[in-house]
Amino acid sequence: MKRRSFIKKTGLAAGGAIAVPYILPSGRLFAQSGSRMADHVILAMYGGGIRQQESILQRYLDDSQGLAIPGNIMINLFNGEQPEDKIVYGDDGFLPGDTPKPMVLNDTVQNMGTTFREMRATAAGHYNGFITMLLGNTNFSQALRERPLSPTIFEYLRRHAGEKASKVWFVGESIRNSIPLMNASSHRDYGIRYGANFFAPPTTFGTPGKNTFSQEKIFHPEEEMSHIYKMKYFLDDYYRNLGGFIHELGNDEDEKYHIKQFMQEQYDQEKSRDVISATKAILSEFKPTLLAFNLSSGVDACHGNFTQYLRGIHSGDNKVAQVWQHVQSIPEMAGNTIMIICPEHGRDLNPNPVFDQNDWYGFDHSDANTRRIFGQMIGKGIPAGLEVGDEANPIGLSADCCLTIADILGIKNEVRNVGHVRGDSQSLLDRI
Repeated sequence: MKRRSFIKKTGLAAGGAIAVPYILPSGRLFAQSGSRMADHVILAMYGGGIRQQESILQRYLDDSQGLAIPGNIMINLFNGEQPEDKIVYGDDGFLPGDTPKPMVLNDTVQNMGTTFREMRATAAGHYNGFITMLLGNTNFSQALRERPLSPTIFEYLRRHAGEKASKVWFVGESIRNSIPLMNASSHRDYGIRYGANFFAPPTTFGTPGKNTFSQEKIFHPEEEMSHIYKMKYFLDDYYRNLGGFIHELGNDEDEKYHIKQFMQEQYDQEKSRDVISATKAILSEFKPTLLAFNLSSGVDACHGNFTQYLRGIHSGDNKVAQVWQHVQSIPEMAGNTIMIICPEHGRDLNPNPVFDQNDWYGFDHSDANTRRIFGQMIGKGIPAGLEVGDEANPIGLSADCCLTIADILGIKNEVRNVGHVRGDSQSLLDRI
């Protein structure tokens, strides 16, 4: 589809709604009190519920399926040899699974950064697990399909550090459930006007978007309003199904134009169809101060398909590594970026009764083992090869991600003083 055709058909040349649901203004509340450790932070929300046993402990099938077959399937994040038998964790379903992805990085994150071998997840559900990283608290009273009740790190950064909207991004896997609502809270002192730009590439540029924009014609504004409204509904669907469209736009025209042009180029060139390609494109184009992205869909298959869960873990390792490798190709970000990697929670110690195609049990997420997670940091100023914590002495909470980002970007005191983060939460930098 040509760019001009696309603009005419959608009627968005002036509004730029294909870009993102909204572009938000900047506005610093106070001068930040701290200095920055790095100018860019990436939060890899490695989700779906990842057991310690199959991730950092590298047990593969050893204590999950009664098979004495250990091995490391996260070859970019951790040191360790891959499994020698029952290789099923390969590519994303197109191959039989016996072809693992090759290593992306020249060395592991474990060697190049700091690894928290045993952290604790502060929530066990996917939504609460994810927003805990962004809020610094659990909000257990938080309902699904509603905005978080307390501010996100996106809002803290935009309000207290004066970051522009185009420098703060959240890239999600879908617009289902509450994913699009994680970019800003409903807090009266913060809220959408300080939120992050949200983008769900599989929806906008995937099959839903193609189906919506597939007709190669210019629509008559009086005779074919139904299809015009269909396209408008699709573009507004980030929020319409989740509590109403946002009216508080406050657009910065330069940012609005920049992002609109960027999105149109991605669409025209058939790029950014998935979270990782979109994340890399945003990094190259905007050099964001903060970008968070979530991965979860393949891993969450563990409820009923342990084989697909293993493939999701292995694929996620590859995707996170791609992002970090891409950062090194951006002159403004290479050597001036820190990436934080953290699952939202783990999974049960004991299996459920559901079997997959290999007669392997699935695992849910509700017991104490679900609270066991790992964490990693890599980048500017982060100690290389440092490992902290063990099962007997866990160090760090998933809620620490919020204060860690604030610490790196020089607003830790401001975020702490607002009073919404957990009292036991700390910056991971302080914990080491």
